[in-house]
Amino acid sequence: MNTLTLRINGVEQRVEADPAMPLLWVLRDLLHLRGTKYGCGIAACGACTVHLNGTAVRSCTLPVSAAVGTEVTTIEGLGGDHPVQQAWIAEQVPQCGYCQSGQIMQATALLAANPSPSREEIRTGMAGVLCRCGTYLRIEAAIQRAATQAVKQDDPA
Repeated sequence: MNTLTLRINGVEQRVEADPAMPLLWVLRDLLHLRGTKYGCGIAACGACTVHLNGTAVRSCTLPVSAAVGTEVTTIEGLGGDHPVQQAWIAEQVPQCGYCQSGQIMQATALLAANPSPSREEIRTGMAGVLCRCGTYLRIEAAIQRAATQAVKQDDPA
């Protein structure tokens, strides 16, 4: 066990963990940030998506040692009133809701990199984040809504 210092959602955290332990388990079990979900354990479903310096990564296979010296943002770090979260509500995206934190984290990274994506860019940018309920059309609509809302907020007219 090592003492590791992490910056999670803007707050410095110290944890005692094996450096090879997946970041997901540090977040959920040691820091009690349970919004990030375990889905598959092999980085194939995206339920565990968090941001590492603004880039969407799968935390179930990322060793916690790789997060030292970076800024980690979890779904809790978005604060609940993020435009993507509001669009998710407006478009009634969730059914079971299990994949939603991963979907939202992937979508916020996508929109940060491309504030006005086409439908094809959304599909490409969201590939690899699986929804067992199949709400992909509502996910696309929510991302388009969030992009449109961001454009409206930036428009001085």
